[in-house]
Amino acid sequence: MKTTSKALMVTLATAGTVWAASGAESEANGLLVTMFLAFGALIIVFQLLPGLMLFGAMVKGLFIRPAKDIATGTSGNETA
Repeated sequence: MKTTSKALMVTLATAGTVWAASGAESEANGLLVTMFLAFGALIIVFQLLPGLMLFGAMVKGLFIRPAKDIATGTSGNETA
C-alpha cells in the first residue's frame, strides 16, 4: 500500500503540467494575416519578373558584339 501511494504521488506530481494545460490558446493565423502575406508575395512576384527581364537584357548586352554601321563602316564604339 505504501509503494502504491508513493507511485501515485510521483505520477500526480510529474503530471501537473499536463493537467494545467487547457489547450484554449489559438496558434493559427487569422484570415487578415494570411491575406497580408499573400499580398506581399504578389508584390514580390510582380517585381521579380521585370527585374529578371532587365537582368537578361543586361547579360545579353554584355556578351553580344555591336553590329557594324553600314553607312560609316564602324562598329559604333569609335569616336571621331
